[in-house]
Amino acid sequence: MTAGTTKWRLLILGGTAEARALAAAVTARPDVWVVSSLAGRVADPRLPVGEVRIGGFGGATGLARWLTEQRIDAVVDATHPYAARMRVSGIDAAATAGVPHLRLERPGWTAQPGDRWHRVPDLPAAVAALPALGRRVLLTTGRQSLGAFTPLTDLWFLARVVDAPDGPLPAHVRLLRSRGPYTVDGETALIREHRIDVVVTKDSGGALTEAKLTAARHLGLPVLMVDRPTPARPPATVTTVDDAVRWLDRHLQAG
Repeated sequence: MTAGTTKWRLLILGGTAEARALAAAVTARPDVWVVSSLAGRVADPRLPVGEVRIGGFGGATGLARWLTEQRIDAVVDATHPYAARMRVSGIDAAATAGVPHLRLERPGWTAQPGDRWHRVPDLPAAVAALPALGRRVLLTTGRQSLGAFTPLTDLWFLARVVDAPDGPLPAHVRLLRSRGPYTVDGETALIREHRIDVVVTKDSGGALTEAKLTAARHLGLPVLMVDRPTPARPPATVTTVDDAVRWLDRHLQAG
């Protein structure tokens, strides 16, 4: 806690829906000062309430220095499930600065009866498995992954992204800039319009983009699901904002 004040100082890492919900829940409290840190990879991000910092810290060393300089009392990492590098930096920085650290991560999706999911551990495995599953692909793994799939010139891709990638794309890749939430009716219409026969996605979890899975199930399409990276050192983790708030209450008051 900052000397001479009654406010605890909290850093929330990430611009996910969970990060925004946590910022909203905690900012309303008079005893906590909150700053949310966004990586800045999205050109027009949805901003949380309260103070926002955009841009990197300079790795774990820079983040640890910032935590110390700002006298942060706790860190909650609510970054995207696939932000593996930031996750490691957050753990290391919090340990160096002696600050309590929590991971807030929404659960992954669960297959339902009728789903035709093919799980793979990473993007290279997805690229290798994809040609056997379909020829016209709805690709929703993000703009940074496009380069992994573009060598598959025998396939056609509808690549849905929030921000356009740098540079032109080859003729067999059509870009669709869009941001959820999506509806089952809308996803079904999109799949039919473009004659999609396979969906490729990361196991991001959450309701904002789940409709594509429901649409694929109803249409009997295969889904190539890229699993989340497994951390070498799993941090203390909760899956709901309410649990994160309870964790904060325990650790801040104990401090």
